[in-house]
Order: sequence, then structure tokens, then C-alpha cells
Amino acid sequence: MARISSIEEKDHPELAELIGKVRAGRRGALINVYKLLLHSPELAATWFELIGKARFATALDGRLREIAILRVGYLNRTDYVVKQHVPELAAPEGLSQAECDALADWQKSPFFSARERAALAYADAMTREVTVPDAVFDALRPHFSERQIVELTVLIGIYNMHTRVFTALAIDPEPHHR
Repeated sequence: MARISSIEEKDHPELAELIGKVRAGRRGALINVYKLLLHSPELAATWFELIGKARFATALDGRLREIAILRVGYLNRTDYVVKQHVPELAAPEGLSQAECDALADWQKSPFFSARERAALAYADAMTREVTVPDAVFDALRPHFSERQIVELTVLIGIYNMHTRVFTALAIDPEPHHR
């Protein structure tokens, strides 16, 4: 059970414009994240804008983006993120259910390219230790441009923030995932 009450659209006509933006960018849905964040409309708007840019305005391909997001979700034990992305967002980006499941322990998996493994090791280091060893960072260079490294770093950082916020607020799963 979420620790903060949900903002219900019908009770807040003053939020109609922002809710409309969120719905338009979330395939028509006002998901639980925003029902909580709307307690602070400016923060909700900024969150929405930031996540949109980090996910869709980068030089990272969708498959890699979903791999990084899911790995952070697994590492931080945030079922909400995993359930939001598997399979609905991950499958269209080319991730099979078996690959999504394997992200919980990717090093033992037969899946994932050298490029993806470098990104996964980076996500692990950023999430677990915060300080990234030079060898882990250097392994990114053959596979990613500097722009892509910056974008991957920000994406991983954002999802670390997301997972911590979702866990602290005990966000409820979306109804279609129960």
C-alpha cells in the first residue's frame, strides 16, 4: 500500500493541463507514479520532462535503454519498475521474456552482446558502489561515443533515483500488473 495518497484526476481540475501532458506521453495512462508526484505539480512536470528526455531524446537504442532500466530495477529490488517495463516496454525494443528475466543475474546468462555487457557492468558499478572503477568505465569506450556514455550515465542515475523514490513511497503496482 502506497504511503502517500493518490491524486485523483476528477478531484483536481486545476491539474488538467499537466495530467493531459502526462497522459499523452504515457500512452493515455495516468500511472501511479504521477498520481503520487502530482502532490507537487512542478516536481511532477519536471520528472515527466526529464524521464522523457532521458528515454527518448538520446543516441541510445531502445534495447540498451530497457536493459539498463531493468538492471537498475533488479539491483534495487523495485518490482514496480520491472513490472512496468516487462513485457510492455521491453518487448517492443527486442527483449524477450527470457532476456528480461536473465537481467537479474546477467553475468551467468548466455544473452547480451559485449556492448550490452559493458553497459550492464557500468550499471552495476554505478548502482552498487557509486564509484565506477576505471576498468569498468574504460570497457564502455569501444562501444559508445562520449555522448552515449553521458546519456547512459544519466539514464542509470535517473533510474536509481526513480527506484529509491518508488521504494520509499511504497508505490502500488499498476492495476494491470496485479
